[in-house]
Amino acid sequence: MEADKYLKLIQEELTKLPDYVNEYYLGTNHAVTTTYQYLTEIRRFFDWLRVSGLVKAQDNRAIQTATLAKLRRSDIMLYIDHLKHSTNAQGRLNSPTSINRSINALRSLFKFLTVTADVKDGEPYFYRNVMLKIDSLNDTKTLNYRAHNLASHMYRGQMKFDFINFIENEYPQKCDKRARTAFMRNKERDIAIITLILGTGVRVSEAANVDLADLNLKQKLLDVTRKGGQRDSVPIAPWALPYIQAYLTIRAQRYHALKKDPACFLTVYHGETRRMTANSIERMVKKYSTAFGHPLTPHKLRHTLASELYNVTKDQVLVAQQLGQKGTSATDLYTHVDQKQQRAALEEISEHPER
Repeated sequence: MEADKYLKLIQEELTKLPDYVNEYYLGTNHAVTTTYQYLTEIRRFFDWLRVSGLVKAQDNRAIQTATLAKLRRSDIMLYIDHLKHSTNAQGRLNSPTSINRSINALRSLFKFLTVTADVKDGEPYFYRNVMLKIDSLNDTKTLNYRAHNLASHMYRGQMKFDFINFIENEYPQKCDKRARTAFMRNKERDIAIITLILGTGVRVSEAANVDLADLNLKQKLLDVTRKGGQRDSVPIAPWALPYIQAYLTIRAQRYHALKKDPACFLTVYHGETRRMTANSIERMVKKYSTAFGHPLTPHKLRHTLASELYNVTKDQVLVAQQLGQKGTSATDLYTHVDQKQQRAALEEISEHPER
């Protein structure tokens, strides 16, 4: 499973970090993907502390909590400036979003060390939390700009049905002949995954981890494990049900599934039946959407559901519940996706009378 891969990567990161970071890992409840990202950010920060000379330690494992307790705001700002002028794996400068992830990782660690940790007769490691003095970077794009950009990367309304029809009827003629056999074997599964995300708004990792027992097509409900391990139950859009049912009809025979195979979405790799991974779903969506002429990611499919749901309900709380979000701040974007109301209001403003 995808989670097993990340758990292995997490353990590898922990071997390079001090024992108190291991305690932090055990004392927090993030999703495995978030945990892995945070640990890599913490390691990157510790690397910088040593390279910059702020810490005299042979390796990251030797960095003491007493050193972290003495860090000043100017030290952290110097690190943020370093991130601003560093490039990522694609050779581009780190975006504000990437830098904010680093800031959030350090906030999480420092909160554990100064509040949550229970050492020294029940006291935390130290009390001075320098990260409380650090603000996140402002996004340089307005909600309107982000919403307009997002809208151009979604399959709303009829377009989502055109996309599904394209996969069913046109993609076989567009794909390489050598890939056609694999496509025909996986067509129902791939469409079921896409319609499940479009019909529920689940994350790609959540879709990959769906078990057969999580689907209740009669009640149109999907049980899902959210970030942090919380169980949730969300409605499935009725239009998506026939596509999911079509896959379930052929699942056992097509993928040699046994009763011991709980995963809903399966693949056969070297003759072995396995759960389809989130990475495989990412590649699958990219393949079809690129051939369709509008490349997107599974996350944009999730955005599509959120946008359509808000457009019908005008209820951010309802959208947040469907997406499994704890608050409505992340749903602010969807209030700007459809600018028809905004345009209509502008058109009602009468022109300034001639003087």
